[in-house]
Amino acid sequence: MIPSTWIPWRARAIAWLLAWMITATVFTAVAEQNYTVRRGDTLYGIARKHGITAARLAARNGLSKNYYVRIGQRLVIPEGAGEASPELPFFVQRAIDRAEVKAGRWKYIVIHHSGVDTGTVEGMDRYHREERHMDNGLAYHFVIGNGHGMADGEIGVGSRWTRQLDGGHVTSASQNKVCLGICLVGNFDRHEPTPKQLAQLKVLVQALLLRCALSASAVKTHQQINVLFTRCPGQHFPTKRFLASLESAEPRRTASKP
Repeated sequence: MIPSTWIPWRARAIAWLLAWMITATVFTAVAEQNYTVRRGDTLYGIARKHGITAARLAARNGLSKNYYVRIGQRLVIPEGAGEASPELPFFVQRAIDRAEVKAGRWKYIVIHHSGVDTGTVEGMDRYHREERHMDNGLAYHFVIGNGHGMADGEIGVGSRWTRQLDGGHVTSASQNKVCLGICLVGNFDRHEPTPKQLAQLKVLVQALLLRCALSASAVKTHQQINVLFTRCPGQHFPTKRFLASLESAEPRRTASKP
């Protein structure tokens, strides 16, 4: 074997350059990958596998307005993919996908608490029909359980979402026409939401932002948007922290296409 010191310096320089190019290529591939869509894949499921938000994946691939994916489609996975994050249950994602959302239909997503520590979609629907005399029942579009009446973090989809009806959850009729309502079961004047509730609230809100073509600034608490003062969703709801987490996860609007 010929010692490396016998190799002409020019040959060693070429070998070093080739090694550097191979290494750089490997690092680039790790930083930003390609993924081919398979049967049963959804944008949200793919995003979860790679530890990024669906909004960021959609923006990177130019899907901010049409986020459906098809078998065989090649997606670019943005740099920074890491640990997987929670994803929506299949039936919830399907309900979001299938709703006939018209452009500009919704302007805000409003967060509420129920004010009591036990609750179900059915119970709230019955109360709103019988006690508050609402023809369309449940005032909210979505409900998230806390383990008392509904499973902790369980998401209930209301008919106001599937039928794309106005909400009944804020005081102003004009606001109800453009405000989606999400109610977390619990009294957050006494305690914080459960970690599962907050985790599922975040993925639900992110899916709705993408579906309705809204930015994170469209998310408000009931107290922030109601025309009359209300404590809802309670003094222990982590408003600043939750809204900041949405802002930090939001993709840049100038994200490049593959």
